[in-house]
Amino acid sequence: MDSLLILETLLAAGAGLLLNLTPCVLPAVPLKVRAVLREAGERKAVRLASAALFTAGSVLFFAALGLATALLQWRWGVLFQSRPLLIALSVLLAALAIMNFSGRSLPLPNALATLRGGRLLEPFLSGLVSALLSTPCTGPLLGGVLVFALTQPLANIVAIFVAIGLGLAAPYVVLILRPSLLKRLPRAGAWSEVIQQSFGWLLLAAALFYAQSVLPATWGTPLWAALFVAVLTWVAVALWRTTDRGARTAALLVGATAITFAYLGSGLGQSAGTTIAWQPLRAADVVTLPTLGRPALVEFTAQWCINCKVLEKTVYEDRGVVAALRRTGTVALRVDLTHPNPTLERLLASYGGVGLPFAVVLDGKGQKTQTLSGLFTSASLVQAINKAGLRGNS
Repeated sequence: MDSLLILETLLAAGAGLLLNLTPCVLPAVPLKVRAVLREAGERKAVRLASAALFTAGSVLFFAALGLATALLQWRWGVLFQSRPLLIALSVLLAALAIMNFSGRSLPLPNALATLRGGRLLEPFLSGLVSALLSTPCTGPLLGGVLVFALTQPLANIVAIFVAIGLGLAAPYVVLILRPSLLKRLPRAGAWSEVIQQSFGWLLLAAALFYAQSVLPATWGTPLWAALFVAVLTWVAVALWRTTDRGARTAALLVGATAITFAYLGSGLGQSAGTTIAWQPLRAADVVTLPTLGRPALVEFTAQWCINCKVLEKTVYEDRGVVAALRRTGTVALRVDLTHPNPTLERLLASYGGVGLPFAVVLDGKGQKTQTLSGLFTSASLVQAINKAGLRGNS
């Protein structure tokens, strides 16, 4: 193994580790926390087996994804363009939410149950699903790692993807093996039961988020409204039923979080100064990019990309970004990759994009001036827009 490949493999492990800090893995948090807490009081041998199985689930998924990338030329996140996968994932997340509310383990066939299969299946499945949920979006370092991986032979690609899986699983494996690291947390009690129950709502929200890519567009708002009302009703019942101060604080925290997300999602805080006049860029429009005659901001997004939605509710609604677009006369174009589209996917690849979120700023001649991948700041986007504006005027 040459030194460059070793370096890229280490960077891949770091990129997998950093994926844990991105919003895309938020739906996986309940699964990972459950995996950690479930083993906290077990013997060392049991915890070792659970940590190995959690890692095996993550690594197996990424090894398979690496093979598919090498043999089928898949892009990062392409799995989520599959309607059957989105349906299956939504059903699985909803089922896991119900399990979380009931406090039960995974239902197992009798043969596995008699062999204490729950101890084998649950950590493995948690690692597998957590890895899957991390792949709709790219994170820090990952874009560069993927660009390098795509130039490598099959064995090297698989090795790099396995390293991503190891990095993603690492923090939770450490906590499973060393539960003493959790001793600084307050002692479990009524407050922790409230938090654990709230994870069920997070899983249901994730199920709905992925389901909306395959449901009729008119269903989205009523379903989100129903979920919001259900969460607030649960918060009210929790406040009424308990006198424990910690539990009340936890319930209020969950309620405040739900209200905040509902407010951001509703767009009630938008004004003319924070709204971009996006225009859809379709496959037939790609050939017109060099003839626009003015700078352009092209955002590549998808309905199933959580990080994309975060950017759209923060960076793209920043007053500085909106002002820069207007000052430079930059047109904002949005490319929707929710469903497969070879022409638009080739456009993404032509700009060096390997996954979502991704944005490119073009000058007045349609030439790329700067790209931004993963989660980026409004300041970096404003700088890129101003740079394109200066080139357009020169």
